[in-house]
Amino acid sequence: MKKIGFSVFVFLAMILFVFPQAGQAAGGGASIYLDGKALELTKNGQVQNVNGNVMIPIRVVVEELGFDVNWDKKTRTVTIQQSGTELKLVVDQSTATVNGTKVKLSAAPKVVNETTLVPLRFVGEQMGINVSWDNTKKAVYLITPQSGSGNGVGSGENTNGNEGGQTGDVPAPNTDLANVGGISFSDNRLMIAVDKNVKPTVFKMANPNRIVIDLPNTKFADSFSTGQLLDATQNGYIDVTEYPDVSKVRYALFNNNPSTVRVVLDMNLDKNYELINENDGLIIVNLDADSTTGNPPGNNGKTLVVIDAGHGGKDPGAIGVTKKKEKDFNLAVALKVEELLKQETDLDFVLTRSSDTYPTLQDRVKIANDLNADLFISIHANSGSAAASGVETYYTRSESRALADVMHKYLVQSSELSDRGVRAKSLHVTRETKMPAVLLECGYLSNKNDNTVLFTEEFQDRVAAGIVDGIKEYVGLR
Repeated sequence: MKKIGFSVFVFLAMILFVFPQAGQAAGGGASIYLDGKALELTKNGQVQNVNGNVMIPIRVVVEELGFDVNWDKKTRTVTIQQSGTELKLVVDQSTATVNGTKVKLSAAPKVVNETTLVPLRFVGEQMGINVSWDNTKKAVYLITPQSGSGNGVGSGENTNGNEGGQTGDVPAPNTDLANVGGISFSDNRLMIAVDKNVKPTVFKMANPNRIVIDLPNTKFADSFSTGQLLDATQNGYIDVTEYPDVSKVRYALFNNNPSTVRVVLDMNLDKNYELINENDGLIIVNLDADSTTGNPPGNNGKTLVVIDAGHGGKDPGAIGVTKKKEKDFNLAVALKVEELLKQETDLDFVLTRSSDTYPTLQDRVKIANDLNADLFISIHANSGSAAASGVETYYTRSESRALADVMHKYLVQSSELSDRGVRAKSLHVTRETKMPAVLLECGYLSNKNDNTVLFTEEFQDRVAAGIVDGIKEYVGLR
């Protein structure tokens, strides 16, 4: 049995990307090779695909990799110990602990046919095992760091068109790398914010359908994880629920030499795409390429509006008297505005976020400025004294005052709350944007009555409709 050092080795093959997420991953009858040696697997101890995640039987860990493993039947807890590291996984729970620190799993451990299965990705991440998948041979290759390439199919090989890649040892800091500051998906477009010119490589894969975007000489910005999911192994994802073409956006530091960020769109169907990269800091993959003329948003003669749902991710915004979060209200209204704007043939739009993520204030401004948007609308809810109630509209630059007046008129009408007026204030998103920009405060979460109505569908529908009506009047469509 082999002993494997912990933590000094980075997970060299990003399992999230090496293994397809549905149908194509390891199934019954797949083989496991450890440093070139085929492991004997019992009928009940096969590699399995559980909801698109590659799972391996715990006995492989026990007998072949030299880990000490204990099973607590009462608590259904698997404890794995190796070189001073203790991993605890609980069956059917999507979080584990590593030396007492909680870590999110790509898949929860399962018991199938009386065999405990654990996610291969997690074991690899925590134990420094190189992993690759050969789709033709239906084989998993585990390579311990001491043994090198072993079977000749190292984690750096692309086997049969799969997304294999390698990271290697972490290189010395490279100041020439571009920083990926934010990733978002809205209006059937993937948007990636970078701070330097990047020449992405984009390609499609089948079975299952995916669109893969490789960003060479890039890394995640230091601030990326404060606004979006990014775990300790430089992996993250965005669930996509509002667009039928895409189920998920996945991203990872795919390679360390050269440093490469990979973004994968998990598609529900085969679909063409259009890459828009004008070296302006915003890379766009447009999935509506079949019905467009090849122009980025706003370059099609339509008025382009950026809709910004304030806060998000780790930033909850204000907390209401019932403990509900401002970020959830802001996003709910923004998504309703999006649905209404889809019906407007003379308006184009982009959301700064379409899920529970946190683009920084700089990212929100950058999206609007880089797209040369015509309008910027930021949606918020307020907080103050328990007696404070009503709606306010903020602007910073004088050229935004006319937009503020129009938007506030419709906000008062649609909210049916007290009119607290249009106010000038130096706010980052209304100050640094280059187009007319306003921030809408749609009510007070600190007020019991306001808080109650803010989270009703009826109120949110009215306010969303009012925002769209305000936009239409301002641009002369109403």
